[in-house]
Amino acid sequence: RLEDTHRSVIAAAYENLAGTNQIHRAVLKMLDPLDFEGFLKSLGTDVAEILRVDCMRLVLESHAAEDDPALRRVGEVLCVAEPGFVQEYMRAGRIAGSQPRAVVLRQSLPGSEAIYGEAAGWIRSEALMRLDLGEGRLPGLLVMGAEDPHQFKPAQGTDLLAFFAGVFERAMRRWLG
Repeated sequence: RLEDTHRSVIAAAYENLAGTNQIHRAVLKMLDPLDFEGFLKSLGTDVAEILRVDCMRLVLESHAAEDDPALRRVGEVLCVAEPGFVQEYMRAGRIAGSQPRAVVLRQSLPGSEAIYGEAAGWIRSEALMRLDLGEGRLPGLLVMGAEDPHQFKPAQGTDLLAFFAGVFERAMRRWLG
């Protein structure tokens, strides 16, 4: 039994190391582009591929979204939503009044078309990372979607995703500045 325990601990350590390396590669790839359009394109292609997710979306809240429905979905990766959307989407399915965590892992919910568009029909699990884009700015949301309903589960650790979201926030602040 002791040998089995040792094997399990070693396997978990290798799995953690592989996850850390994967996040590091994704961060480096995310920092490569020299313009915002390239940044968004890389997020939806190269970074998503490194992270082995089927779909990545960046949701930015804007007062303009209320006035212009055409702004709600801009390109493949960027979604614009009305103020309050991020908190409401992250809180969906939770106890009213509870504050959502910075990183939420769950199976996708009905009504996710606002984020995924046509892909909502096959996205089964998602990682949601709330973004603080700086003082005076509305929050954002980085979303990773997967066809596998078990890829993102509430019981999984979120430290690496929190780190990735922190790096992403800093990169976004530069683009928005």
